[in-house]
Amino acid sequence: MISTMEARLTLKPGQKGTKKLLEQYGDRLICVRYKYDKEKKKRYKTIELIIDETDWEPPVNNAINDAIVGIKVSYDEKEIQEQLRNEGGLWDRQKKLWFIKHEKVIKMGLEQRIVA
Repeated sequence: MISTMEARLTLKPGQKGTKKLLEQYGDRLICVRYKYDKEKKKRYKTIELIIDETDWEPPVNNAINDAIVGIKVSYDEKEIQEQLRNEGGLWDRQKKLWFIKHEKVIKMGLEQRIVA
């Protein structure tokens, strides 16, 4: 709409300046903002509303999934080696293990090959 607007004030429901909007929109009201346009010399009152609600599970993003683990793969298992390589796995010649993120090991179904 207007590129030169500057938000100077954001109010939470219940604060002075939000009561009528809170009555009108109830729990759907997230906040009220006052924005100013210097070029047009205008003040705008805007609101943020919840318009839809659905169930959602946050993704599991913890240290275990981000951890790098060693995977034992036999020399003749070329297909698995290629899959690991394609998923960003790295071969350690000295340890004779593939190293890759734990979450990718789970995705590939190779949990039983993790070396402690």
